[in-house]
Amino acid sequence: MRIGELAQRAGTSTRTLRYYEAHGLVRPHRSANGYRVYDEAELRVVREIRSLLAIGFGLDDIRPFVACLRAGNDSGDVCPDSVAVLRRKLAEVDDYLDRLGDVRRRLHDQLAHAIAQREETCLRTRGPAG
Repeated sequence: MRIGELAQRAGTSTRTLRYYEAHGLVRPHRSANGYRVYDEAELRVVREIRSLLAIGFGLDDIRPFVACLRAGNDSGDVCPDSVAVLRRKLAEVDDYLDRLGDVRRRLHDQLAHAIAQREETCLRTRGPAG
């Protein structure tokens, strides 16, 4: 299939496919007249790339998954290098969640303090109830 058909079937643009190609992730064959020609395996590769990008992986992180597919595996995440990337990314997500938990606790404490200060100020300005 040519680049336009691959782009359409993968739900992306020809420009994006050329970008992936420039980074060595997609490998077209060249026809006699110089057109890029892709096989069904490249469609699977592009779908894997897009799926991983959608969940926050960078192009360098994606390379082991593409290599795993190119090695003939049905999935890009079954090879040792892919598993290592998954473990590293999971550790990064866990770290982000821990930091977000800390931020949430600090915001909660700051909000509680602000509300308490506001209530105290309101009581002082109204004076004792009588």
